Order: sequence, then structure tokens, then C-alpha cells
Amino acid sequence: MKTATANNMENMKPVDVEKTEQLQFEQSHTSPQLSPLDAAADARVKQIKWKVDLRLSAILALMYVVNQIDRTNLPNAVIAGMREDLNLVGNRYTVIVLVFFPFYTLINPVATVLARKFGPRPFLAGCTLTFGLVVIGFGLVRDWKAQVGLRIALGVLEGCFFPCALFLVSMWYVRAEVAKRNAVFYLLGNSLGGFGGVLAYGLSQMDGVLGHEGWRWIFLWEGIITIIIAIIGYVMLVDFPEEAHKSWKFLSDDEIKIMIDRVEQDRGDAHVTEFNIWRYLAQGKDWKIWCFAANFGLAGLVVYSVAYFLPIIFIDELRFSVVMSQCLTAPCYAFSFILGLTEAWISDKYNTRGSIIIFNAVLEIIGIAVLGYAHQPAVRYFGAYLVTAGANSNVCASMTYQANNVVGQWRRAFTSATIVASGGIGGIIGTVCFRPEDAPQYRPGLYTCFTAAALTICSVVATTTYMWSMNRKQASGKVIIEGVPGFRYTL
Repeated sequence: MKTATANNMENMKPVDVEKTEQLQFEQSHTSPQLSPLDAAADARVKQIKWKVDLRLSAILALMYVVNQIDRTNLPNAVIAGMREDLNLVGNRYTVIVLVFFPFYTLINPVATVLARKFGPRPFLAGCTLTFGLVVIGFGLVRDWKAQVGLRIALGVLEGCFFPCALFLVSMWYVRAEVAKRNAVFYLLGNSLGGFGGVLAYGLSQMDGVLGHEGWRWIFLWEGIITIIIAIIGYVMLVDFPEEAHKSWKFLSDDEIKIMIDRVEQDRGDAHVTEFNIWRYLAQGKDWKIWCFAANFGLAGLVVYSVAYFLPIIFIDELRFSVVMSQCLTAPCYAFSFILGLTEAWISDKYNTRGSIIIFNAVLEIIGIAVLGYAHQPAVRYFGAYLVTAGANSNVCASMTYQANNVVGQWRRAFTSATIVASGGIGGIIGTVCFRPEDAPQYRPGLYTCFTAAALTICSVVATTTYMWSMNRKQASGKVIIEGVPGFRYTL
């Protein structure tokens, strides 16, 4: 005999059923036992999150430092004497920089799957260790062609690190906590890596020690430091939540369950499903994923342009000395850290994502204009602050915008891979748009960066408008977003 409740459910219209499911979902979120908001206020949950922050965001930032240092050690080695010693005439330097990116891009979709198979801790630590050995190789080569081969290897290894790190961070936190963690992981590593110029200057003073030129010591010591950090990462980094019991002296089983339950309540994808290559690749049918990728790639274009060519622009155009050119990039990255971390706090507190990206893109446009067209060196240097901070802050803002608006572990893995691959494509463009023949003003490079920032604004406006419309339909019970009752896009 059917109950009255069952009969009422049968008589409901489809929209009424959706509303009922939505209400049940939202009621489960407001339950004293299950609400993420209540849990976040609980002292125990805060203590658990602090443990995860120390072992995840902090260790990833430390490992990411060596990735960032690679972006500064090459141009710093060039101005420290590598250009003359390896006869980097014509477009040879551009070739060395450029070959990195196709392999960096192609490995991204595979990397997140490999991290799932082998575990992020051994996988990321192994990539970083090998990365360090390759960097040491840069300091030993005698021909520029050998550096091309090493740059290819570096592209593969660095291409494995970033999408897996991004994927790992997104699996440990609820959506309202991701922006700050992305900012700490990326911007802390990025800012410390920005001091690579200062480190490079100090190491280059070892010129002549053991018969090695100063620029070789830049690579040799940075490779050794990378290997040490890889060992620390293997011991201290954590695995995915369901495998966290394998991590050394980390969380208890009960603490792991609390973190998994919070993610499941927030977006319903805490548990991994069986991998299927066709379902994995089918995620690419969603146009929003490619807009997320474009946001990251366009920011990456400007970031790589700044990293590889700013010290050279300082020398060729602003007439700074080698010492000043190596050291003056560091404050730009420090300002990036301050701006990005402030924006991340605002982003999480007020649950806003797209507006942050648009603000940073406007900042990039202003910075490019000042750097490229002002007359006083000090004013143009101020422009370097703006463009560096805007672009780097947009990298982590784009990561959060993407992570908040996808559901499902393999979908999340695919989008993490595609945005980082897009960053590699941006790196290719950023490398070739600043050509030696355009020195010292580099007008095509500046125009390209202008265009990238403008396209970012267009992309975010398009996706945010669409998602706002879908949220309105969801609120009226007309649709279920991402197949999860009660789920709403974060704008």
C-alpha cells in the first residue's frame, strides 16, 4: 500500500520534483551535522584544514619555486654571459625558449591521469627530482643545440607538475576555500621564484670557480637545490584524500573522512569513478571548458612574456645594468604576491570570481601601456609592476574560476589539464611575439599582450553571463546544473 508521500511524489510535475530535490539538497546542507559552513566554524575542522594547508599548499609552493626559477634563470644566464659563450646569435635564444612549450602542452592531458594512477606524492616528487637533474645538465653543456634537447625534457617534466598540483589542491577543499589556497600555492612559489634574479646574480659571482663560467653556476646550484626540494616533497607532500592514509604522519582516518565529506556535500564529487578514455575526452564538448582554458592561456601568454623578456627589455630598452636587470624583477613578483593574495581573500569572502579576472586584465592593459609608451625609466618600471602583478594574479584567479564551476573528478582532471595546456600555448605565443629584430621597443610583443588582456575580458563576460542565466533558471527550478541538485555556478 502506497503512502501519502509516495502518492504526492507521483502526482508532481517534473519541475516540482526538481524543486523538491533541490530543497532536500539544500536542507541537507543546513543540517547541523553536515553543513560545511557549520563545519568551517568548528575548531576541529579548522585544525584539520591547517594541517592540510601546511602539508599541501606550503609544500607545493616550495616545489613550485623551482619551476618558477626556470622562468628566470634562462634570461639571467643569457645576460650573465651565456649568450656569448654559446654563440646565441639570431633566433637561437628564441628557439631554446620555444621548444619547451609544445611538449609542455602535449603532456598535460596525460599528466593528471598518471597522477591518479601512481599517486600525486611520488609522481610530483619524481618529476621534480628529474627536473633538477636536467637543470644541472644546462650548466654542463658546451653547445646551444644540447640546450634545445634539455629544454624539451624540461617541458615534459614541468608540464606534468602544474596540472597535477592544481588538480590535487581542488580535491581537498570546498569551493569557497579554493581561491586562497591557489593563491598561496601559485603566488608564493611565483614570488619566491621571482627572486631568482637576485640568486642568479649571486651565483654568477662564482665565475671561474672550478673552471666554470658564472652563468653555469646558476644552473648547477639551482639544479642541486631542486633535487633537495624533491626529496622534501616526497616525504612531506600528501596524496589525494582517499589515499591520504599513505602520507607520512598526516591525518587520522576520522580526519580524512571529515575532509572527504565536506567536499562531497559541497559539490558531490569527492569519490573517484572508473576511468574511461572516451568519457574523459568527451568533456571537451563543453564550450565553457575552452573559455576557462583561454582565460588561463591568455594570462600565461603575458606571464611568460614578462618572465623571459623583462630582464632583456630592462637592458636593451631601459639601459639598466646587468645587476639591476637581474635584481629589479624581484620586487615586481613580490607585488604580485601581495595583490594576488588580497584578491584571493576578497574572492573567497564575497564568493566572486569573474570580476577579479576582469580587474586584473584591465591592470595588465594599463601596465603594458605604461611599460611600452612612457618616457621616464622609473615610470616604465612602474608599468612592469602592474603588468607582472595583473598577469600573475590572473593565473590563480583563472584556476579558481575553473575549479569552482566543474563537477566530477575526471571532468576536473580534464579541465585542469586543458587550462595548463592552454598556458603552454600562451607561452609559445609569448615567446615568439618578442622577437630580437623588434628590439628595443618590441612593439609586436606589446600589441600581443594588449590583445590577450582584452580577449580575457571578453571570455569572462561571455561565461559569466551564461552562468548567471543558468543560476536564475536553477533558482526557479527549471534546470539542474552539472547534474547535481542544488549546485550553482560561482560567478
